[in-house]
Amino acid sequence: MASKFFAVVAGVGAGTGRSVALKFAQTYPVVLLARKPESYNSIVEEIKAAGGRAIGISTDTADRKSVDAAFATIKKELPDQKLAAAVFNASTGLSRKGFLDQTPEDFELSLRGNALGLFNFAQATIPLLLASTSDSPHPPTLIVTGATASVRGSAKFGDFAAGKFAVRALSQSLAREFGPQGVHVAHTIVDGIIDIPRTKAYNVNGGGPDSKIDPGAIADSYWYLHTQPRSHFTLELDTRPYNEKF
Repeated sequence: MASKFFAVVAGVGAGTGRSVALKFAQTYPVVLLARKPESYNSIVEEIKAAGGRAIGISTDTADRKSVDAAFATIKKELPDQKLAAAVFNASTGLSRKGFLDQTPEDFELSLRGNALGLFNFAQATIPLLLASTSDSPHPPTLIVTGATASVRGSAKFGDFAAGKFAVRALSQSLAREFGPQGVHVAHTIVDGIIDIPRTKAYNVNGGGPDSKIDPGAIADSYWYLHTQPRSHFTLELDTRPYNEKF
């Protein structure tokens, strides 16, 4: 384990967040951020049982004070370690209402949970990633999870798409500003239903095999992004099941 460096994952749950945390914990101590302890407690224990090191911190990335407090705790818990990778997987604001039924609060929730959340997380992590460029085992990396709504505003997804479009735009700006400084910023489009316990009963793409996205495969792709050399940075990775319409 590269004990001099650590990784942080914001938005940890049963799907992508868990799988990414488990993947990165094979190499680094990992810090798991989520609003509720029940979202990360079992994953922390799973990582520890496998011989890794993990810390869970209750954090609302849409709240700047909460983010600042989380990173103050990280500094105390990992005082001599530097940040190698940061993953923003937090998301909220999908009301599934028709546009005329959506409220200003619905719209603001998406903008706060997605765009403001990334803004706060990036401002906390990018200085730490910049400080790691000289000796990180791989280029310091900020990976941002997007969705179908990042590139397509579907009916009844107006609030959610607005937040996700904003996240994609901010990711592009960060990549162009900090890539030349050695920090790899990558945005991913995860286009499809992720195969987690909550979605087991969902019949998608005709119900055929491999019609849902394997969260372990997402984690593998995130590790691939993190380990890319400076001569080969990917700005956006666009993925979906083989039989997903797009």
